[in-house]
Amino acid sequence: MNKTLQRNETREHLLATGEQLCLQRGFTGMGLSEMLMLAEVPKGSFYHYFRSKEAFGVALLERYFVHHLQMIEQQLNQPGATARERFLQHFRSAERLFIEQGHIMGCLGVKLSAEVCDLSEPMRDALQHGATAVINAYARCLNDVATEQALLYGQTPQQLAQRCYLLWLGASLQSKISREPGPIRLALETIEQWLTSH
Repeated sequence: MNKTLQRNETREHLLATGEQLCLQRGFTGMGLSEMLMLAEVPKGSFYHYFRSKEAFGVALLERYFVHHLQMIEQQLNQPGATARERFLQHFRSAERLFIEQGHIMGCLGVKLSAEVCDLSEPMRDALQHGATAVINAYARCLNDVATEQALLYGQTPQQLAQRCYLLWLGASLQSKISREPGPIRLALETIEQWLTSH
C-alpha cells in the first residue's frame, strides 16, 4: 500500500476512534493509551501523526466541523422546499435524532464547547472557527428566506443566523444536562416563531 495513503488512513482511524471516546468521556477524560489500544495503533506511533494531545484535539474538531458542515449544507439545500422550510427542517431533524437516539446533531461541538475553552487556546480557536462557519451557512439560507418574507425585527440574515445558533447551542447543552428534549423543543418553537411572517 502507498505509504502516504496508509498514513492518512491511520490518522483518520485515530481521529474517528478519538471522536467516539470524546463523545463518551469528554476530551480530558479520553486517555491516549486507551484510545490507541482501541484503535490498535502502537503507542509510539501517535506522535508520528500528532505532536501532542492538544494538536490531536484541534484536528479532531477540524475534522468534525468539516463533516458537520457537509451535513448542514445538504439539509439547507434540499430541493423542492422553501428556504424557510429547509431551515426549520434542519432543526427538526436534530430534535428527532435526540428523541430517537438521545444525542444532539452537532454533538461533539456541544460536548466540547464548555470543556476545552479554558483548557486550550488552539482548541478554542477551532471551535470558534467551526461555529462561525455554521453561522455563515445559516445566514446563506436565511438570505434566501429574506427573499420570501421579511425577517423578524428587521434583522439581517447574519444577525438572525447568530441568534438561532446561540439559542440552539444553549438548548442543546440543557437537553444534554436534563436528558430531555424539552429545551431543544422550546428552541425549535422559538425559531419557528422568529420565521413566521408578520
